[in-house]
Amino acid sequence: MGFFTRLYDLIEHGRGILFEGGVYAGPVFIVLTLLLGGAMAWSSGRAIALTWRPIWLVPVYMLALSAMVRFLHYALFGENLASLVHFAVTFAILLALAMSGYRAMRVAQMLRQYSWAFARSGLLGWRAKA
Repeated sequence: MGFFTRLYDLIEHGRGILFEGGVYAGPVFIVLTLLLGGAMAWSSGRAIALTWRPIWLVPVYMLALSAMVRFLHYALFGENLASLVHFAVTFAILLALAMSGYRAMRVAQMLRQYSWAFARSGLLGWRAKA
């Protein structure tokens, strides 16, 4: 079973839950929500961490970004704007990517500024030096 066959199966199983039905709904979801929205979410999370803002701002910003991505789905592809299920799915995906970006930047900051006190512990963590 090839990569594209698995991707097609994933798209078919997500129809109705992740995105609305339609011939091109799967690729639109992948490009618009995952690639473009995900890149913006990752960058937003990194920017919030870079300016040393608190983590509770990430969900607030992702609400606005999710609304924008859902509006693009509506404006460009005629999808339902008022679908709470699709908004919640978009919000969850973007929030996970933004939190990951936030954490990755915070780890880099802690290791750069406090290299005498902390060492990397995994991909998204740090530990105190002994």
